[in-house]
Amino acid sequence: MPDCAGVRKTLRAVGVRQIALRAPPCQIYDARVCESFYISQQSIRMETHMNLELRQLRYFVTVAEELHFGRAAARLHMTQPPLSQTIMALEDLLGAPLFLRTRREVQLTPAGTALLPEARRLLAQAQDLSALVQRAAQGTAGRLSLAFVSSADYSVLPPLLRTYQAAYPQVQIALQEATSDLQLDELLAGRTDAGLLIPPLPEKAKGELDYLPVLAEPLVLAAPSGLDILNTPGPVRLRDVPPLPLIVFPRAISPALHDAILGVFRVAGITPQIGQEAIQMQTIVSLVSAGMGIALVPQSVSNLMRPGVEYRPLQDATPLVETGLAWRRDNPSAVLQGFLALLRKQMADAG
Repeated sequence: MPDCAGVRKTLRAVGVRQIALRAPPCQIYDARVCESFYISQQSIRMETHMNLELRQLRYFVTVAEELHFGRAAARLHMTQPPLSQTIMALEDLLGAPLFLRTRREVQLTPAGTALLPEARRLLAQAQDLSALVQRAAQGTAGRLSLAFVSSADYSVLPPLLRTYQAAYPQVQIALQEATSDLQLDELLAGRTDAGLLIPPLPEKAKGELDYLPVLAEPLVLAAPSGLDILNTPGPVRLRDVPPLPLIVFPRAISPALHDAILGVFRVAGITPQIGQEAIQMQTIVSLVSAGMGIALVPQSVSNLMRPGVEYRPLQDATPLVETGLAWRRDNPSAVLQGFLALLRKQMADAG
């Protein structure tokens, strides 16, 4: 740590006089006084280095490429004196000479050689800023956070992502698998842009979220392989299925899906024994595969193949299970608006 004399010298150099001149000698004060001056000194130096301008870097690169102040000035459409002054100011700012100047030639110093590629990189990045901002404003670049229920992973999500990424290759998509209730919390808190979930929206969310139905599909039976009823191909009746335990979504997580499944059994005159509850479709199918029971799942889940599981459509009337997209009504994201426009067009094209 420097002594106070050194601190005074630094402060005078940057125009701060009163603090240093009125401070008593360091040996009288606690060491923390000197430390505070030292911290101030470092802060002043950091602040000074923050004054670096792109114009200075552009002038430096031009001189470095020409190795001649006159030619560099002509290329920059300016006179030589202000160019020389700018380069000297840059050298003072960085604390090292960047050029060796003689009457015959100009050469880069080691410091100038080290700075040149970095200066070019910074200038190139700065040049790209305008295009980046325009792309972000138009929704063609940026970030989209998208949550989804597990059943969407076997239906609407993969083709939607393929189409969107082909149309918006510069948008980064952050995916998160989550149940509908967790998605609603994230959407209402503004931490997720959109979510593929199972409705309905609770009353607390209807005032803040918009919703677009995306898919409606029937329920199908997922049963362990080897059941006699599965020996005959085609749809089956629930009354003909052995009374195995039912594996189902918890009602607290997805009340609409839970009630739809039990409603099918109720219409068939069956009161199922609930053996297990699971919040992920993969888990439900895995439990069926292990012989733990049967399940009714959205039709698209039959794309999830597991050894020991067979899927069959039902002869019983089943309600359609809906999946839709929800998002905050006040979300200003142009990226989100582009995603919504593409989704609506995809649905219109599909009829």
